[in-house]
Amino acid sequence: MINQGKPGFDQERILSIDFFRGLTMFLLVSGYGQLFNPASNNHFVAAIGKQMDHADWQGLTAWDLIQPFFMFIVGVAMPFSFSRKWAKGESWNKSFWGVLRRSLLLLFLGWLVSSETKSSFTNVLAQLSVTYLIAFLVMRKAIKWQLLVSAILIILTDVVYRIWPVQGFNQPLIADNNFGSWFDVFLTGGLSEDRWVAFNAIPTTAHTIWGVIAGMILMKNYTPRKKVGMLLIIGVAGIIAGYTLGMHIPVIKRICTSSFIILSGGYSFVGLAVSYLLIDVLNLKKGVIFFAIVGMNPLFIYLFWHSGGRLVLMNLARPVTNRLFGWISPEAITAATILVVSGMMWYICYFLYKRKIFIKI
Repeated sequence: MINQGKPGFDQERILSIDFFRGLTMFLLVSGYGQLFNPASNNHFVAAIGKQMDHADWQGLTAWDLIQPFFMFIVGVAMPFSFSRKWAKGESWNKSFWGVLRRSLLLLFLGWLVSSETKSSFTNVLAQLSVTYLIAFLVMRKAIKWQLLVSAILIILTDVVYRIWPVQGFNQPLIADNNFGSWFDVFLTGGLSEDRWVAFNAIPTTAHTIWGVIAGMILMKNYTPRKKVGMLLIIGVAGIIAGYTLGMHIPVIKRICTSSFIILSGGYSFVGLAVSYLLIDVLNLKKGVIFFAIVGMNPLFIYLFWHSGGRLVLMNLARPVTNRLFGWISPEAITAATILVVSGMMWYICYFLYKRKIFIKI
């Protein structure tokens, strides 16, 4: 659905949420990882390159946090969105059917953009279709019950992986030989690409539920500094708990182990706290709108990028960058092309923003 709303930021809008979501989406589709070769002889470039790609299996990189951040920020926005609807008289039943419809559409779109691969249900949209629905179902419960549900989902996943008896899929921490891999074979007839598993939607639901809790904290009548403090305390506690648990249960994003969920959840709280502190408390808003504009159209940018839009923009940019930078090196062409394409992508979002066009479902 194309929503032609009021341009600009209304006074009730928390700009840091749009910024955090926009920065996450911009990194997700930018391709900046290609600028830094992890095999480079330059140690600085190699170190950045390793952080701009997923960990091969065990461990955590900055790039591994992109998807948890997105799941989390969706949850943060939910209390704001639904509280406005309920304040206008919308019933919970009507909201539920709307959420169910959106979840089914997200699942369909997720399948559509990856339908030619065995990864149809491992992309962000397909995973979000599950986490969004479950998070909504517990959103009106007390925080203790939200935490309990998220804990049950994480523990349940850990237990199922460890006790699954099917031969060939009973090694919980071995790639392609675990319960998640069996589930993919059952669901799609084959193993997913790059060892991602569709069952990740269950444990990563915790990220969206925790986002709901963070959103509820931001909506409370607390002082801004108290809100920052609460988010930071929760985040730091999650990071410490995640690394501690990681000594016993390896941090593996591709199958969303419990240590990964808790650790990335902690970083999500810290990321939101820092964004809120800088933008909404200290009022450092210069340049923020660059990412906030992208954050206003996350569905559009994801679908455009993953349905061929990236290739179209690359084909438009490369002839120009070839002529301008071909005399330097192939690396210079790649860097220039990525920067140009990122700028083009941002301008498309800006074009939609100025014309009050926001793609929603």
